[in-house]
Amino acid sequence: MERMARLRKRTLGQVIRERRRQLNLTQHEVAHRIKTSTPYIGHLEADKRRPSIPVINRLAEVLGLDRRDLFVLANPRVVDLLASNENDGRKSAWDEFRTAAQFQRAHQVTAEEMKLLAMVVTMGDLDSPRDFIFILIAVRHVLDR
Repeated sequence: MERMARLRKRTLGQVIRERRRQLNLTQHEVAHRIKTSTPYIGHLEADKRRPSIPVINRLAEVLGLDRRDLFVLANPRVVDLLASNENDGRKSAWDEFRTAAQFQRAHQVTAEEMKLLAMVVTMGDLDSPRDFIFILIAVRHVLDR
């Protein structure tokens, strides 16, 4: 998060222009290398346009920059979104489910099923501990066939 906060001090256009000049490249050369137009590079440097993800990836490659940093610079509201999730102080659905022994007993969740659900967590966040029960019921249904 510190890294993102530092990035917010500069705009995408400033970073692109600065790095292009460090590499002694013209806007035309950068445009040619990333397969776009010279005016488009000018618009990016003037912060008048926001590049697509494929353009961000090509810029990162050509300019030797981190594509994640460029993405954050191109989409500054992402920082606020991520910061609000980190600071909301709410337990994740997995933490709520994992620590709700009474809830687990009521649904007769086994140790093996807990291991399975722990793997599910690695695929992404769920909204509620009840989502784990839904997944568990679906898995049990498949295994009972």
